[in-house]
Amino acid sequence: MTWVALTLLAFVAGMLLGLRVRSPLSNPTLVATVLVAAALLLSHTPYEAYRQNVQPLSALLTPAVVALAVPMYRLRALLAKQWRALVLGGLSGTLLGVTADTLLPRWLHLTDEAQRSLKTAPATSPVALQLAQFTHAPPALAATLAVLSGLVGALVLPPFLSMLGVKHPLARGIAIGSVAHGVGTARAREEGDLTGAASSIGMGLAAVMVTFIVACGL
Repeated sequence: MTWVALTLLAFVAGMLLGLRVRSPLSNPTLVATVLVAAALLLSHTPYEAYRQNVQPLSALLTPAVVALAVPMYRLRALLAKQWRALVLGGLSGTLLGVTADTLLPRWLHLTDEAQRSLKTAPATSPVALQLAQFTHAPPALAATLAVLSGLVGALVLPPFLSMLGVKHPLARGIAIGSVAHGVGTARAREEGDLTGAASSIGMGLAAVMVTFIVACGL
């Protein structure tokens, strides 16, 4: 249970830092990831040992993702009026992400394991973990790259969208959720319930699109 306590403390430290420092780099998930990774490296603890130790926390991941759909349910009437734009935006964003995650690793001559793992990175980590058995990617690597994809998206996308002048909450939400899934949706909720609800839709569409692509063997 030592690693469970350390992981929780690292996340709390990230939350406290986020309250004091207004910066994309003070994202609680990012801070906790860096702190835990440093502790694993310094203690020479293998990831498999850490994963087994934090199983109680991992079990909460699925209900936590489901909970992100609560704002979507509350705003279902409003979202239903914009379903065409949301579906088109979500699927387009995910397709672009999958294309980039498929072609760039080939151009960079990454290993086959990395290429297979990156194919499911646009999906949230529980989905990427389940799809690893079909892509023949290492499950731990697939889940890790999905989390990293979400972290990068949560850090980069909000300021990038602001720079482009994208201000509408639905547009911002669907863009963030379709490529940054759970971590991005948590970030989107900080901008408001409407942005968070649209991001939840984007995250769900991403999971469906990535699953479809893997099932078709594309």
